Amino acid sequence: MSEHPLNSESCLDFVIELLEKRGVSLNDIAEIVMFLQSQYIPDINLELCLESVASVLKKREVQNALLTGIQLDILAEQKQLLPPLQAIIETDEPLYGIDEVLALAIVNLYGSIGFTNFGYVDKLKHGKLAELNDKRFGVHTFLDDLVGAVAAAASSRIAHRQKQQEECAES
Repeated sequence: MSEHPLNSESCLDFVIELLEKRGVSLNDIAEIVMFLQSQYIPDINLELCLESVASVLKKREVQNALLTGIQLDILAEQKQLLPPLQAIIETDEPLYGIDEVLALAIVNLYGSIGFTNFGYVDKLKHGKLAELNDKRFGVHTFLDDLVGAVAAAASSRIAHRQKQQEECAES
C-alpha cells in the first residue's frame, strides 16, 4: 500500500506539503491572484484569494499536473533524467514547451480567461514566480508555470463568480 492513498483529500495534503517543500506557500499563490484581480475588484482580499486557490487545488486534474511537474523538476535536480531531457529541463530550454502545456491543463478548467491570465503572469513573473524562475534557487522548470497556472485559474474562478454576483444584483 502506498504511503499516500489515492484519494483526493490525501493527494491534496501531499500536494500542499510538496509545494511548501519546494518553497511555495498558498499565500504566495494567493498574492499572485490578488495582483491579477485587484484592478477589477478593488476590495478584493487575501482571504478570498486563498479560498479560490484552495478550491482550484482540490481538483484532481490540478493535483495530478502538480505532482507530475514537481516530480520532473526534482528528478532534474537529482540529475536522474535521460539525456537530452536532463539538460532541457535543467536549463529550462526556451523551445521546450511541455512545462507550459502541462500548466494549460490547469488553466483550461476555467475557460479562456484562464489562458489570458496565465499568459500575463507567465510573462510578468510576478511575486513568487520571479524567484522560481531564477535558476540559482533550483530547478523549477515546471513549478513556475504550474504555480502561475493555479494562480491564473483561481483568478479566473473569482472573475466568473464576480460576474455572476453582478448579474444577480442587476436582476
